Amino acid sequence: MTRGIFRHKKWIATGALAACVAVATPAAAATAPAVSCTSAKAGLADKLKRDITSALSNRSGTVAVGLYDRTTNTTCTLRSSTAYDSASVVKVTVLATLLWDAKKHNRYLTDRENTLAKAMITKSDNDATSKLWRQLGLTKIKGFLAAAGMTQTKPGANGYWGLTQITVTDEQKLLKLLTATNTVLSDNSRAYILKLMGQVISSQRWGTPYGAGSGVSWHVKNGWLQRSTHGWRVHSVGTFKGGGHDYTITVLTHGNSTMNYGITTIQGVAKVIHRDLAAS
Repeated sequence: MTRGIFRHKKWIATGALAACVAVATPAAAATAPAVSCTSAKAGLADKLKRDITSALSNRSGTVAVGLYDRTTNTTCTLRSSTAYDSASVVKVTVLATLLWDAKKHNRYLTDRENTLAKAMITKSDNDATSKLWRQLGLTKIKGFLAAAGMTQTKPGANGYWGLTQITVTDEQKLLKLLTATNTVLSDNSRAYILKLMGQVISSQRWGTPYGAGSGVSWHVKNGWLQRSTHGWRVHSVGTFKGGGHDYTITVLTHGNSTMNYGITTIQGVAKVIHRDLAAS
């Protein structure tokens, strides 16, 4: 999603010239919050904290990070409750809501829904997302968020799903639901979502998978959106399994001068996380 916000079938232009983007505060500024990590594995938390902090030390913009590794009970957070415009990352929530609602009504997805879901996740198709968002409506979307405990997520109003407010805390909750048996999403639903996130087209496989080892399976959904304030929002959420680890990563950013600048920031964080976990 670039230079606009999708509302149903209409582009609402909100892009701004790069020259108009406000100068961002460096992520490592003195007043910025610190990366916080805990782990059951000796030394891993300190190493991750040091390396994530280093990866962000010379990057502009406002960056939020979440890491959870089930295997070593490792958690890292930075700006975990800071709200960001979701851009296309919300599409995972849309699909989860669709499947949650279908389960409540004891039905399978229709052929139409399957086609729209695949386009929405694998190609980040905006028109498909608008159709599903409209079909579900805010009542069902809010119902899923409540069931998932995603209390910090605020759906975009008036059909502007790309302006849904998301946080690292809630995105990590969603990724945890996708990667372990729970009462919110059936095992079949979880497998379906992960299958599509593993089939994302090659041009959209950037972000959190960057630097993952060859033996690590990944599932990813990215989002990108430029607005007149905070420049580019660039986000990536991913789940990873292999090399003795089972983990989820969320990186949300805004205040980027370009989309590629945001991608580079995310990949710098992802690279050190994958490296540190692989070595542990």
